[in-house]
Amino acid sequence: MHNAARLAARTKMQIREAQAADAEHLVRFINMAADDLPLHFWRKTVGPEGDPWALGRERAARETGNFSFRNAWLAEVEGNVAACLLGYAADPEPAPIDPDTPPIFIPLLELEAMAPGSWYLNVLATYEAARGKGCGSALLAKAEGIARQGGHKTISLIAADTHHDALRLYRAKGFAEVARRPVVKGDWQVDASEWILFTRPVL
Repeated sequence: MHNAARLAARTKMQIREAQAADAEHLVRFINMAADDLPLHFWRKTVGPEGDPWALGRERAARETGNFSFRNAWLAEVEGNVAACLLGYAADPEPAPIDPDTPPIFIPLLELEAMAPGSWYLNVLATYEAARGKGCGSALLAKAEGIARQGGHKTISLIAADTHHDALRLYRAKGFAEVARRPVVKGDWQVDASEWILFTRPVL
């Protein structure tokens, strides 16, 4: 039995591929993992009369794109959605950052480019009521299996310096800090001051 399956079996947990119908959960997890940065961007995109959550759901329900449900897996505990993993292959040769990119995203893109060819773990998030049940560890084990099947030699991820529980988990699972970049805030209200890139060899 693989590590992810063993962890899931101990907690009556099931890990499954996300579906388009899971878009409502996916946008919550995506936003949670990045301290409301996605919601901030969606609000700017739709304007004061638009529905930012609807835009997020639309993007999550698409067949293509990094935030597509096709790149996500959900952990269910006793039949209820509890946590999310979303990731994809990083470009082997990252393209230059588009000069029109909003400054708020530039530090993240700079860090992503430092782990070319890795399997990039973009989102790992657990609903508060389900924390402490091993969802994060089980989904990290799932991520490693996906990365291995895809022929990747490393897994990469970026975390905010204020996500203390997540940082402890990543370090306990063998992720090593590679680099940091200051958080660009503008009118985004967030406590974090640095983004941290971590990588770990696929075992």
